[in-house]
Amino acid sequence: MAQKIHGIIAYPITPFDESGIDTERLTALVETMVDAGVHAIAPLGSTGESAYLSFDEWKTVVDTTVAAVDGRVPTVVGSSDLTTAGAVMRAEYAQAAGASSVMVLPVSYWPLTDREIVQHYSSISDAISIPIVAYNNPATSGIDMKPALLHHMFETIANVEMVKESTGDIQRMLELTALSGGTLPFYNGSNPLVLEALMAGASGWCTAAPCLRPEPTIALYDAIVAGEIEQAKEIYAELLPLLKFIVSKGLPTAVKAGLEILGEPAGDPRLPLLPLEPADRVELESILAAVATA
Repeated sequence: MAQKIHGIIAYPITPFDESGIDTERLTALVETMVDAGVHAIAPLGSTGESAYLSFDEWKTVVDTTVAAVDGRVPTVVGSSDLTTAGAVMRAEYAQAAGASSVMVLPVSYWPLTDREIVQHYSSISDAISIPIVAYNNPATSGIDMKPALLHHMFETIANVEMVKESTGDIQRMLELTALSGGTLPFYNGSNPLVLEALMAGASGWCTAAPCLRPEPTIALYDAIVAGEIEQAKEIYAELLPLLKFIVSKGLPTAVKAGLEILGEPAGDPRLPLLPLEPADRVELESILAAVATA
């Protein structure tokens, strides 16, 4: 792996304007997070509204993000698609554009068997030479990849090198560690679980929080790495209301509202998603005001 992926993997929203993707705003957001010290940028996940973009829009986000990052940290491009052919096409494009790795969520109208999931990832792996992060989030995909399956893919599929686990079940992360003897890096995708996950050995935290408050997000990770657990707990307690809020209200909706509150409007989320309710916006203003910026 050319660039080790660890730490804070920041998920940018996809800004919109009247003409489509607001590339200037996306560039500014990515540069702000990289300058703040995040350890990787991961466009086109749930936060980035990937499911609601055309393929051309998706490519615009890839190109814009890779250019903005400019090799300073790894870029992990969300390359999921309903079809294997579509996922392969996206993964190939991401690699050609300069992505460090791709993140793939198995999404399908029909529930997939383990055999079908293995074939899906194998087909993607055969088409590219960069690492694949197998992303498990049954709440959004409807498909639950158990630790034994994820470990099997890690052992048998050449480019499946990492796992993002978003079920919020710490036992799954511990099981992945036990099955692999600690050789399979896993990343926490459940914001409220972050303190427990990092203390359990997660290699990083995949989160949209740096869009709004990068400094305390990074400080939390740094405190745990340094063994300053009491300090980490204090930072976590301060961040937790924000983490719970953005998850409960929907990441694109909540983060875009937060950016507008901070004077960095990024457009409304794309339909069928709707902007934050006025009462929720007031609550978010209060939450942001209570979270330190440095």
